[in-house]
Amino acid sequence: MSTQYQMIVVDDEIDIAETLADYFEMQGFAVKVAVNGQELKKILPEFTPHIVLLDLNMPGEDGLTLTRYLREHTRAGIIMVTASAGQVDMVVGLEMGADDYVGKPFDLRALLARVRSVLRRTQNELPANTQPVQDARKKIGKCLLDVETRKLWEGDTEVPLTAMEYDLLMVFLANPNRPLSRDYLLELAHKTDADPFDRSIDSRITRMRKKIEPDPDKPATIKTVRSVGYVYIPNA
Repeated sequence: MSTQYQMIVVDDEIDIAETLADYFEMQGFAVKVAVNGQELKKILPEFTPHIVLLDLNMPGEDGLTLTRYLREHTRAGIIMVTASAGQVDMVVGLEMGADDYVGKPFDLRALLARVRSVLRRTQNELPANTQPVQDARKKIGKCLLDVETRKLWEGDTEVPLTAMEYDLLMVFLANPNRPLSRDYLLELAHKTDADPFDRSIDSRITRMRKKIEPDPDKPATIKTVRSVGYVYIPNA
């Protein structure tokens, strides 16, 4: 990597945290370890992470609470690393703002690939196969998306936006009035082959609608195309 990315590993199992730290340091990352939320909050003022590997099940503040905290105080990519395999945990984690989700046990090389994928999304790169949007601010629903700062605004209020949500909005903006399949959206947003049974795209679209649609229960900007996926309707 030409840039030395900064990573924080948050896991109360110190052997796992140290294994991850050692591996990613060998891959060129600068890594700090925190065993709980209190340590994480002590590290943040002195060490700005590009990405955080965050365990879900920890005593005290759990991964979901810390995901919300990180979203409010940093622009880091967040990957939840957990022994829990529950679909509900995954969906809630994504709803809270995590960018990806990895179950234990995991292959370190596969985790590295996911980390690099999230970093690509968070380091001002457009998804593959999309064209740059010319204007700095683009209207989408009731909001304006600033493509230079990667921020979403409703009036003068900034609307929290994850890296993958930004990528998905950019995909829609680059493909107005074109029905896009779930697999296509996942492939562009993840920059990898999509799992045809992965329904996480639906929860992400639902969350985005709550942010950009005047009436999320009757979406007009990002509409569902039955048996296909979704379509972006500009000026809806």
